[in-house]
Amino acid sequence: MASTADFKNGMTIKYNNDLFSIVEFQHVKPGKGAAFVRTKLKSVTTGKVIENTFPSGAKVETARIERRPYQFLYNDDMGYHFMHTETFEQISLPEELIHAPKLLKESEQVEILFHDETEEPLRCELPQFVVLEITYTEPGVKGDTTSTTALKPATLETGAEVKVPLFINNHEKIKIDTRDGSYVERIKK
Repeated sequence: MASTADFKNGMTIKYNNDLFSIVEFQHVKPGKGAAFVRTKLKSVTTGKVIENTFPSGAKVETARIERRPYQFLYNDDMGYHFMHTETFEQISLPEELIHAPKLLKESEQVEILFHDETEEPLRCELPQFVVLEITYTEPGVKGDTTSTTALKPATLETGAEVKVPLFINNHEKIKIDTRDGSYVERIKK
């Protein structure tokens, strides 16, 4: 157990039958009334961010979360299969636990979050950016736009679809932001 005086960014607490990581917090002492702690909490399991206010000195249950390095092997009807990069132990995860599964390609390095007490996998996180090859996109025609930020659909090697600028062609590698699945830049050969 910890109190609100022990709060620090990155600390994981149990709240409303879920695990939350403290993104930011602020101790507030108004002129009238009792002090309180305003927090922004991010769910470890879903990634959803909520705001909550705790009375000053309130007790909360803490939890330990461990991040472990894994490599994506393949997926099939049993789930997504990963191998620990140090122990070579293999595990299988359902798609719901994986952030942006459509951007996952074989041999990609990921981090899987585990609850320390139960050894239960909570979430699989991809790196912030991944580099993928475009397998198909329509050719862009010069003068075919009315704005400078025109985008067209492109299919990636993993089967995911993203919007890319008109100058991007087939078989080019691009950098994708895994947080929102958006195009970042073209990778030079």
